[in-house]
Amino acid sequence: MKISSALLSFSVLFELGALPARLVAAPVGMGWPTYRGPQGDGTTAEALGKVWDAAGPKRVWQAAASKGFSSMAVAEGMAVTLVTRDFEGSETEYCVAWDAVSGKELWAAPLKLAKYQGGGESGTGDNKGGDGPRSTPTVAGGKVYVYGSNLDLHCFDGKTGKEVWSVDVAADYQGKNIAWSNATSPLIEGELVVVGGGGKGAAFLAFQKDSGKLKWKAGDDAITHATPTATTILGERQMIFFMKSGLTSLSPKDGRVLWQQPYKFNVSTAASPVVFENVVYCSAGYGVGSAAFEVKKEGGKYATSELWRVEGDSMNNHWSTPIAYQGYLYGMFSFKKYGDGPVKCVDIRTGKEQWSQAGFGPGNLILAKDRLLALSDKGELVIIEAKPGAYKELARADVLPGKCWSTPTLAGGFIFARSTEEAACFATAP
Repeated sequence: MKISSALLSFSVLFELGALPARLVAAPVGMGWPTYRGPQGDGTTAEALGKVWDAAGPKRVWQAAASKGFSSMAVAEGMAVTLVTRDFEGSETEYCVAWDAVSGKELWAAPLKLAKYQGGGESGTGDNKGGDGPRSTPTVAGGKVYVYGSNLDLHCFDGKTGKEVWSVDVAADYQGKNIAWSNATSPLIEGELVVVGGGGKGAAFLAFQKDSGKLKWKAGDDAITHATPTATTILGERQMIFFMKSGLTSLSPKDGRVLWQQPYKFNVSTAASPVVFENVVYCSAGYGVGSAAFEVKKEGGKYATSELWRVEGDSMNNHWSTPIAYQGYLYGMFSFKKYGDGPVKCVDIRTGKEQWSQAGFGPGNLILAKDRLLALSDKGELVIIEAKPGAYKELARADVLPGKCWSTPTLAGGFIFARSTEEAACFATAP
């Protein structure tokens, strides 16, 4: 039986008396290797375990995480994210890897200069504005894949942080960045790493993940801030991009378009497409709203039809991608309601709201087996029952300073979360 590096680290810490025995036995095989988790849909089969008491979850470690809204990917003994640091006198994006158990920094690799467009500086203690990287790294096969704000794609060795290969999408494929810069995360699909952002004929790009060699390129479109979703619909594997023209589904084999659904773009689209069975949900702020489409296949050809649509900002997701569970959407539905926007439960097939609870703002949540784990924009971790009947809160704790526009992570019995100031690991068991 192969013993993971994370479990070995637990054993060492236990022998030194640094961690109690109950943490040594924590499961370590689940992991959260990419932006939206092991299945790419914001869910994990791993359970949260016993709900914490009034003291909140036990903090295992913390580390400085200056600026940025990138989430943390946790796999292969590492916790990785993007931050900004000084490099030779200039503010630069960095990929930082910590030991997932101890919080010790393993390595930090510089990307390109930290240049953003219009995010501005947030005020002291508020949840508004601010700059920094927004993409989340992906961990796969001993390597870390990063898509920087400047459309720079990197592959690093997970043990050393040494660059294995890189591609400058802006220079090599005539890519054009967007306002506030790239926020999409790299998508690993089989042996490919897939991104958007190239110019004519290269809106969609697939590279061999070990060598960086181009496998295929396709399309003429412009990216948004929404990370693509890999899924299986009607028995066929596909990748759904939320572009400025709307939804585009591609075959990962060759980049062939399977189906397209036009959808309005205004200023920024940042929430990823959400899939439940053959229904695809999408949403955007700035008055665009939300909609769900049914995907069908007849005579070998795909077609989409609108199930429902709500225009405006009454029920939409700005950048907080909801999750789909048993036919319902759970997520932060609001536009610029910092510190106050609600978590809602919505029927994905009808758009009917089941319940709403204010006080979260544009944070994010995930599904851990059958419970929701939310991170509010002001740094609170909240456990909620994933049931459509009514909002039921099981636990809440204020755990992080700064602004949290990132997604919490559950891996190996531990919660990982970060803000614009700090990254931290918390034990789910008391």
